[in-house]
Amino acid sequence: MNKLIKIIFTALMMVFLYACSTYIKQYNKVDTPFDIKTYFTGPVVAWGMVQNYSGQVTRRFCVEIQGSWQGDEGLLAEKFYFDDGEITYRNWQLVKLANGAYQGTAEDVIGTASGQHAGFAFHWQYYLQVPVDDDVYVLHLDDWMYQLDSDRVVNKTKMKKLGVTVADITLFFDKSMPDQRCQG
Repeated sequence: MNKLIKIIFTALMMVFLYACSTYIKQYNKVDTPFDIKTYFTGPVVAWGMVQNYSGQVTRRFCVEIQGSWQGDEGLLAEKFYFDDGEITYRNWQLVKLANGAYQGTAEDVIGTASGQHAGFAFHWQYYLQVPVDDDVYVLHLDDWMYQLDSDRVVNKTKMKKLGVTVADITLFFDKSMPDQRCQG
C-alpha cells in the first residue's frame, strides 16, 4: 500500500509540475506575432538589472543594440554599460530557421543557442560563460521575451547552475527613440 501511495503522489506531482510549466505554443493566439528578426533590425536600447538568488539587485545596466540582417542571417551587436563602470560587448550571429525557430552563437556562448517564437513571445536558451572575480562560470540561461507593442519588449531570464537558479535578469527594450543612447 505504501508503494502505491508513493506512485500516486509522484504521478500527481508530475501532472502538477507539467500544468505549471510554460510552453511557447501557449502564446500563439495574437493578431500581430512577435518576430525578433523584425524587432531587432536597427537600433534598440534596453535597461536591465540582475538579481541574485535571494532577489537582491546586484547589478544594473543599459545596453545598446544594433541589429542587421541579410536574408535569414543576422548580427546583433550589443554594448553593455554596467552601473559599476564595466563595459562589455556581445555579437550574436543569428540564423532564422523554419517555423519561427532561431539559432545563434556569440563570443561568450558555449555551443549554439536555440530559440522559438510564438505569438507575442520568444523563448531562447543557451549556456553563457560568466566571469566572476577570478573565475568563469558556465550558466544555463532560460530567456523569455514578451512583446508589449511594436516598440517595447520585456525580457525575463533565469540563470541556472546545475539546475538551480542563481540569478534573474529583467530587461526592458525600447526602440521608439532610435537616437537614444546609454552614455552621453
